Amino acid sequence: MKLRIGNGFDIHRFADDSSRPLVLGGVTIPGEVGLLGHSDADVITHAVAEALLGAAGLGDLGSHFPDTDDRWRGAVSTELLAHVMVLVREKGWQVANVDCSVIAERPKLSPHRQEMQELLSAVVEAPVTIKGRRAEGIGGLGRSEGIACTASALLIGNEESS
Repeated sequence: MKLRIGNGFDIHRFADDSSRPLVLGGVTIPGEVGLLGHSDADVITHAVAEALLGAAGLGDLGSHFPDTDDRWRGAVSTELLAHVMVLVREKGWQVANVDCSVIAERPKLSPHRQEMQELLSAVVEAPVTIKGRRAEGIGGLGRSEGIACTASALLIGNEESS
């Protein structure tokens, strides 16, 4: 049995457009302004995808879904993650688990955490856990200018996994 670990990171600032929805972990958070990005700017899902791609040795999210390609404008990040999972499985890997830390002053994650974890766990077919952290007023994240997320993924493979 082979094991591979990958780390992912993503960060987006809040949009100036108050009509842009905030999507985190595939869940739309009501009453919050969304994040600025080429896709839906879902920092949690992006960090998960980055961790999985890294663990499988498949590059990064930008190499698969470049923000210079209009095909990905407004893309739903959970659909991108589902495509990443196809690539990971094609290389002979399965996900053991993914763990995420979200750094944000707002919104509160606890009312949405279970739904996010269930949705992402279904896409990656393994447990995904999400924890919230505050930046304690330090820097742009501490001033509520955006949201960041880190993710760690563990993959399991066999001798044929590459």
